[in-house]
Amino acid sequence: MTAAPRARVQRRPVHGVLLLDKPLGLSSNQALQKAKWLLRAEKAGHTGTLDPLASGVLPLCFGAATKFSAGHLDADKAYEATLQLGVSTTTGDAEGQITECRPVPAITPAQLEAVRQHFLGDILQVPPMHSALKKDGKALYEYARAGMQVERPARPVRIHALRLTLLPVAAEKNGKSPETLMDTAPAAIKIEVTCSKGTYIRTLGEDIGQALGCGGHLSALRRTATGPFRQEQCITLDALERMDETRRLAQLLPIETLLPGHSRITLPNDEAGRFLSGLRRRGPWPDAEHVAVFGNHPRALLGTAHVKAGELIATRLLTPVEIGQMLAQQGNQDAI
Repeated sequence: MTAAPRARVQRRPVHGVLLLDKPLGLSSNQALQKAKWLLRAEKAGHTGTLDPLASGVLPLCFGAATKFSAGHLDADKAYEATLQLGVSTTTGDAEGQITECRPVPAITPAQLEAVRQHFLGDILQVPPMHSALKKDGKALYEYARAGMQVERPARPVRIHALRLTLLPVAAEKNGKSPETLMDTAPAAIKIEVTCSKGTYIRTLGEDIGQALGCGGHLSALRRTATGPFRQEQCITLDALERMDETRRLAQLLPIETLLPGHSRITLPNDEAGRFLSGLRRRGPWPDAEHVAVFGNHPRALLGTAHVKAGELIATRLLTPVEIGQMLAQQGNQDAI
């Protein structure tokens, strides 16, 4: 007996930003496609990937928001991770095969602080083989799956903040009382880090393990922030699925959420129309590299621009159709 064909979803224009708490086990694209299906959206994209074994903040851009997602790729990120000491793997996380096991020495607070200081600030990282970074037009993980190692030049990244906390072996597993627990070698280290774009937390964990003389791999990884977005603002796929369509749409943030560092200029209607047609506008504005431009009645994002010598010069524009759809969507949300 064959299964009944799945009903075709009727897509629609949807515009905005959804802050998703990506679950474990799904790739970023799988999570995106699930959210896109739930919202019946025509167009969607994400702002940087999370591994299937990582959870946490994944901003999803729908419709016209995809025009402004690229700038968010440069945003700083924050993570919490668990570094399992003494066991190294092929991938630097729990997904890989074990390559080496070493005894874990007792680690003093002074030793841990020295390691923390070593990895704080501007550092160089060699990208992992199991990554989407390309070499000669081919992703590194494709070479890795073929059993090949290729040379990867070290890349500069910046660790803005780093906290390392020893996590001792559970007392019941050691046969020791809680009073003597801290005298044992630690089983793992909790890593809390804020870093620049392009930082590989798996590589940071492996390098910390090597610096401590025992190696290690990440057994857990969660992104807690990306740019201005925090995990407390995010919604899960399960919660989204339990909502009706109207409530799902209400979870979307406006597109200008992606433009936190932009100054704002509001144009009257006649000037807004000319700006949307690509014409430069003159006004009493100071020079600015990044400007978010709005129409006045009704208030709506028109696009981004920069100001030079009193001229407002468009960088990226929305279309009148997109603006009309956004206003209609906003009107529906306001009616909830």
